[in-house]
Order: sequence, then structure tokens, then C-alpha cells
Amino acid sequence: MFEEKFEFTSGLKKKVLYAGIAGIVLLIIGIITINLGGHGAGHGGGEEHGHAFHWTDRLWTNFWINNLYFTGIALLGVFFVAVNYAAQAGWSAGIKRIPEAFGAWLPIAGILMLGIFLIANHTIFHWTHEEVVAHDPILQGKQAYLNIPFFVIRMVVFFLLWILLYRVIRKKSLEEDEKGGLNYYKVLRKYSAIFIIIFAVTSSVAAWDWGMSIDPHWFSTIYGWYYFASWFVAGLSAITLFVIFIKEAGYLKIVNENHYHDLGKYVFAFSVFWMYIWFSQYFLIYYSNIPEEAIYYVERMKSGIYGKYFYLNIIINFFFPFLVLMTRDSKRHGIFLKIACVVLLAGHWLDFFLMVTPGILKDNGGLGFMEVGMLMIYGSAFTYVVLNQLSKASLIAKNHPMLQESAHMHV
Repeated sequence: MFEEKFEFTSGLKKKVLYAGIAGIVLLIIGIITINLGGHGAGHGGGEEHGHAFHWTDRLWTNFWINNLYFTGIALLGVFFVAVNYAAQAGWSAGIKRIPEAFGAWLPIAGILMLGIFLIANHTIFHWTHEEVVAHDPILQGKQAYLNIPFFVIRMVVFFLLWILLYRVIRKKSLEEDEKGGLNYYKVLRKYSAIFIIIFAVTSSVAAWDWGMSIDPHWFSTIYGWYYFASWFVAGLSAITLFVIFIKEAGYLKIVNENHYHDLGKYVFAFSVFWMYIWFSQYFLIYYSNIPEEAIYYVERMKSGIYGKYFYLNIIINFFFPFLVLMTRDSKRHGIFLKIACVVLLAGHWLDFFLMVTPGILKDNGGLGFMEVGMLMIYGSAFTYVVLNQLSKASLIAKNHPMLQESAHMHV
């Protein structure tokens, strides 16, 4: 029962590859559409960050959105493993290899993040333009923190810490499979606690750097929590989908409807948590009605381009999962979980789209073939990396001391 090895078959590799190719085709169609001035092309005549809008601005914006989004999902996979070790949770022992595999994306994400910033920092970040900062007292006041060398140093340090801790956790987890005993479990609990502490600090600062500084005149005191909430729901949805699809492929015999139930409760609970953070941030800014704070929401709510997505964001990321996953039975059946989690993955991508795009592209943004294509490319690449990582070790952590508890859990 506990001896399982996932096989990443050539047929499955082709399906993932075809999805990526379809994404490339949609991306090319999107680029052509924008250049021909079709729907979603933007006005094309705006001056953003000191230069006329060009279709490559939208391309780099999409790169940044997807890199933020999938970096977060990878991080939250490792965070999920770490939290369950720190809490001494037994129920997740049978599925921990799946979120553990998410961390394999982090080195790729780090290279992409650094490369995109070095190439397109002037497009994405207003504060990187020296001539703009020279005439802006607010940006001058933030210059000690918002400058390119320090920004890059922080980015590199964050990714090195995350990758290092992930590799230690992964290494010790695989050694536990070979040698067994409680010693590895204790070591993993220690490194998990260290990861949680470092993640708590670095993820918030990364949210300020990579998201909030896109609108450098605006700030929110709970922006780091907001990023975490959106990342966590997306990460939990991805974990749940991988568990269900791998289970349906004939693996994970240890998994039953009780594991589905716990995963469903996580997705349900943190969807509510996301809404709580969303409302807290919005309402505090709404009732204070300070212009330099309110502009963030005005650009999104009142826009002819983004307004409809602003309200759709609330519907699909809160009301939909709240109603679909409210009952006990819905959390115990794969079909309901698959529907809810697919919608939530799309919904929280939309959440990042709304956080990033208006600040960079203003009225030149949109949601079209380019956005869908880029999401499919990143999604396919992420899926390939995770499945490839899963195939390199036992699918079940066979010497985890709480594996029997996971196998016989009942809720």
C-alpha cells in the first residue's frame, strides 16, 4: 500500500506539452490582435512611465503576473509541508510528496524573476526612472529602499533562502524514506519551523517589492497578508487538484474521501480568510477616503477596462467557493472539489492581474488571448516540473512516523 512510484509517462508528457503549445499559439494570436488594434489592444496612444505604449509592455506585464502567481504557488506548497510538520499533523502524511514537489519550481522562478526585472524594470516599475524620481518628493523619500541594487539584492537573497531551505527539507524527507526512524522527523520539524519564520518575513517584503511598489505612491499596511491569502488559496487549490488527478490515475491508494474533506475544508476556510483580508483592506481605505489611498481602488472599480473584473474577482473567489463547498458532502467528492479548485486557480490569477496590470498599463491593459496564452504556458511548465519531480522518488513518504494515522484517518 505504501510502495508507490509515480510514472511520468510519455503520453502524459505530450498532453502537458500540447497545452503549452496551445498557450504559445494563443499568445501569438494575442500579439497579432494587439498590433492590429483589435479588442483588448488598449488605446495604444498613452504615455506610460515616460514612453508611448508598446505591445511588449503588455507582454512583460504578463510575464510579471504569472511569475508572481506561480512563485507563490510553489512557495505555498513548501509552506504547506512545513506547517504540517510544525503542527505534528498526521492526516497529510500520505499526500505530502505532492506539495513538496512544488518547490522544484523555485529555482526556475528565481531565474525568471531576476531576468524579467533586469530586462523590463522600466516598464513595470515607475520608481526605476531617475528623471521621474528627480521631480517626485514621495519617491525621493523612498529612494533608500526603492533602488535597483537593493531591490535585486533582496530578490536574490529571498530566493536563495527559499531554495536552500526547500532543498534541505526535500533531502531529509527522502533520507527518511531510506532509513526511517524518528530522528529525521525531528530534524524536519526544526527546519520547517525555520522556513515558516523566514517565509513570514520574506513573503511580506516580497509582496511590497514585487507588487505594492508598482504603485509607489500607494501603500497598504496589510498588503503582505493579502498576497499571502491569495497565494495560499491558489496553492491549496493546486495541491487539491494534483491529489485528485493523481488519485484518479490509479495512484495514492492511501487517499480517501476523508483526505478530500480536509483539503476541501482548507480551501473553503482560506477562501473566507481571503475575503476577510480583501474587505478589511478595501473598507479601511473606503471610509478614510484619503485621495492617495483611494486612487488604487478608483483605477480598478471605475475603469471601463478593469471594473467588471473587479466585481467578478469577489464573486469567483468568495461567493462561488463559499456556496459550492459549504456542505460536508461537497468537500468529500472529487467532482465538486475539481470544479471549485479550477475556478479558484483562475480567480486568484485574476486577483494578481488586478493587482499588477492597472498600475503598469493604465488604460492600455486588457484580458485577452495574450493573457490566456501566457497563463497556459506557465501552467504547463509548472505542471511538467512538478510531475517530473514526483517521478523521482516514492509517491508515498513510506517511513513518515504518522503515515498509519493518515491511512486510517476519519473525519
